[in-house]
Amino acid sequence: MTMASLRARLLAWLLGGIAIVGLIGGTVVYRNTLRQADAFFDYHLEQTALILRDQPVEYLWSQSIPSRAAAYGFVVQVWTIDGQRIYLSPAHAVLPNFTTIGFSTVATSEGRWRAYAVESPTRVIQVAQLMSVRRQWAIQLAMRTLLPFALAVPVLGFMVWFAVGHALQPLQRLASSVKARRVGALEPLSSARLPEEVQPLVSALNDLLARLTVALDRERAFMADAAHELRTPLTALHLQLDALERSSTEGERADAMGKLSEGVQRSIRLVEQMLSLARQEPRPEREHTRLALDELAREVVAELVPLADARGIDLGIADALPAHVLGDRETIATLIRNLVDNAVRYTPSGGRVDVSVERTSAVPAEVRLVVLDNGPGIAPAERTRVFDRFYRRPGTVAPGSGLGLAIVKAIADAHGARIELGEGASPRGLAVSVTFAAAG
Repeated sequence: MTMASLRARLLAWLLGGIAIVGLIGGTVVYRNTLRQADAFFDYHLEQTALILRDQPVEYLWSQSIPSRAAAYGFVVQVWTIDGQRIYLSPAHAVLPNFTTIGFSTVATSEGRWRAYAVESPTRVIQVAQLMSVRRQWAIQLAMRTLLPFALAVPVLGFMVWFAVGHALQPLQRLASSVKARRVGALEPLSSARLPEEVQPLVSALNDLLARLTVALDRERAFMADAAHELRTPLTALHLQLDALERSSTEGERADAMGKLSEGVQRSIRLVEQMLSLARQEPRPEREHTRLALDELAREVVAELVPLADARGIDLGIADALPAHVLGDRETIATLIRNLVDNAVRYTPSGGRVDVSVERTSAVPAEVRLVVLDNGPGIAPAERTRVFDRFYRRPGTVAPGSGLGLAIVKAIADAHGARIELGEGASPRGLAVSVTFAAAG
């Protein structure tokens, strides 16, 4: 299990925290216990000396030091007022022959001693204890105090390990459920018996599954429509090829070659538009940059002027004020190209197509691209259907695949733009406007 594992990270942080807190707490308790032990032994040194001060020397000779004091390694010395030692229990030649009243710490060849001396009218009594003995007792007391800590830390660590494993079981069940799914199973994940913290993840996954379902359904519909739409032109190409093979004269052969060439061009355009739509819907998010919509419109119009001239269409820029939008340059160029190409193809010879870019008075500021023609137009009842893929209005004679406006709609949606169809330059014309948010 690597540190990338959530379980490993939780255990590392929690167990590490327990270890650090235990170490700091144990250190504090240990030091406090040592200080308390020093205070405890100093108190007993003082009390032992005060008890012996009120006893006659004969008592000291006949009685040993109280059992507890003896167990603590206490040593008693008694001097007369003139400095003559009259009692030492037990014998310690290394003890100093003089002392100060009260507490003192004395260094000897045997080690350092902690001593307490008290004076009575006839003598001086000193009770002393080796510091090494005191330290041993203090350490024993400290270790007894730390014993619960030593037992609690492993128990607490085990409880944390168990709790983390138990808390992560819902995630493991969720992962197992997702892993066990068959390919293509896009049903929503169940959120039953999952903690609140996991609910947002399940909700996000279900939202993703729903979007994938829509995308796959759209792809299936696209493939079905594409297969249907390609069947007719491919069949026509096959028949035209047969006609070319059966032609016996040069005129028949030339006529068959012309029809075959036209059929190939229509098939090429259909495939190109299908590929363009496939790139747009669904499409990965592309980085949007600030671009001049007026300049891009001029470039696309200049590119399509030869096509318009060949059909006898007056194509040009009616008005293009400087305007900037945020978007992907390639796809917005495709949007403009499809709008202008549709207008040129459906406008009869001698007609007019005008492209304009304008800024609106809306707040926040908006930029509108308008393609205006005086062609046959689109009836209001059909203006919502023309955005469907492969839809062609009944009676349409101009060549096409019914994908142009579908591509425009996909690009507009990807850029958060609004697309509207309205009346054109004549009662039968069409005006297509695409409104973008201004980039400032």
